[in-house]
Amino acid sequence: MHTLLVTGPGGAGRTTVAAATALAAARRGRRVLLLTGDPGDPLADLLGDPLPPGLSVARVDSGQEFRDELVALQERGSALLSMVGARPLAAEELTELPGSEQFALLRALRRAAATPATDLVVVDLPPLHQAVATLALPAQLRRYLARLLPAEKQAARALRPVLAQLAGVPMPAQWLYEAAARWDEELAAVQAVIEADTTEVRLVAEPGPAAADALRLGRLGLALQQLTVTDVVANRMVPHGSADPWLAGLAAQQEKYAAEWAGESPVLALAHLGPDPQGQDDLDRLAAPGALVPDVPAPRRPWTVEDRLTDDGVLVWVVPLPGAHKRDLDLVRRGDELLLTAGPHRRIVPLPSALRRCTVSGAALTEGELRIRFTPDPGLWPRTR
Repeated sequence: MHTLLVTGPGGAGRTTVAAATALAAARRGRRVLLLTGDPGDPLADLLGDPLPPGLSVARVDSGQEFRDELVALQERGSALLSMVGARPLAAEELTELPGSEQFALLRALRRAAATPATDLVVVDLPPLHQAVATLALPAQLRRYLARLLPAEKQAARALRPVLAQLAGVPMPAQWLYEAAARWDEELAAVQAVIEADTTEVRLVAEPGPAAADALRLGRLGLALQQLTVTDVVANRMVPHGSADPWLAGLAAQQEKYAAEWAGESPVLALAHLGPDPQGQDDLDRLAAPGALVPDVPAPRRPWTVEDRLTDDGVLVWVVPLPGAHKRDLDLVRRGDELLLTAGPHRRIVPLPSALRRCTVSGAALTEGELRIRFTPDPGLWPRTR
């Protein structure tokens, strides 16, 4: 199954492009699920009724997801809550907290990926910066769980009944570790969908200087998560040849930025329809050339380790970061992990096994690749005669 994640700067028309993509794919015989976490219901006006065969739409109700999850969590921890004299919250008095939309969307993505009768899942993600943070959540939270509640510490489980008798109160550790294991399992399933070779990202932007900066920073965040940008949709392109100087200038500016973006990924130009698109006829006009329908996902660019021990005695870890500037980057090694910063984005990644026995000896940014040099530690590296 193919998953297409659609995002872009706010107001660029990403929901419209997601709907047009899903509709065009369904028209070509694919079984398509269009997933959105938008709190409103813009797809009702965009797609109208009835939907064509093969297309279904699912809207994530983050408020209901939050209430259901918190009520279930209270039920599982009822013994602990009773111990501390807590009064459980009823479902009807719960209002969702900031961040619940992202979790609900990720759960819905996992469920959608497990649907066997679907060829393509098109996901209408939040604006670009928020989308990058959402896609990074599963890996980040799994790392936090592994550090705060390491699985190997569960070996002391046999002592808990004794400790409970001595303390005179029930010990919550068993419940806590079971909850952590359940969360890790669900996060791992979501992470597997995001990192699958069949998952890719489509960026939507209206060509211009503000969008160019947002796209560059967004690409950095996606590259840190090793996500593939399949193409960029240059939306609302005005026609050429206008006698109006203002329109002619706008068209020239749009062409300039669209051409620059084409150096990083294929660019799909969509014409400005005038009024906001509304209804399937307008969406069909946007997708008329058929370019919006995604093809076979492009292969991901791996983070490779170059073996140069025979040349100058170092190993080089190559991290693709298209569009990065030196001023954007920072890296710090902590134990067997590397903390990478690219603009406003940050990721902590485990080092490959060969590099854990090395020290960081330098780094350079060359043609969109961060090349990190590692020198083998003589005390840890196997000696050869």
